[in-house]
Amino acid sequence: MIENGFGNSTGATMNLSSSTPATFSLYQNQPNPTSGLTVISYSLSTNSHVKLDIYDVAGQLLNILVDENQEAGSYQVVWDGKDNTGKEVIRGVYFYKLKADKFTATKKLILLR
Repeated sequence: MIENGFGNSTGATMNLSSSTPATFSLYQNQPNPTSGLTVISYSLSTNSHVKLDIYDVAGQLLNILVDENQEAGSYQVVWDGKDNTGKEVIRGVYFYKLKADKFTATKKLILLR
């Protein structure tokens, strides 16, 4: 578990592989839609400061899942459907945004409760 500096912990793990990804990528969360826990995967082609955030449809920051320097590789983070205070968010559409080096990408996820 990694303390994310936003008041709660998330599970971030590096997928060990023998090769470095060729590009930065953000993948669709699985499962989507989700009723609770969902896994967000991404890959880094170089060592980077990584920020992975969850936003609501109004653009309000709900949770910071990752905010740290990471080595090149492939990563998975579990989001438990909670905001920065640990409160479960309501069902609806949310966005997760990855910033790493000069790469930025945003994906949509649907939370069903």
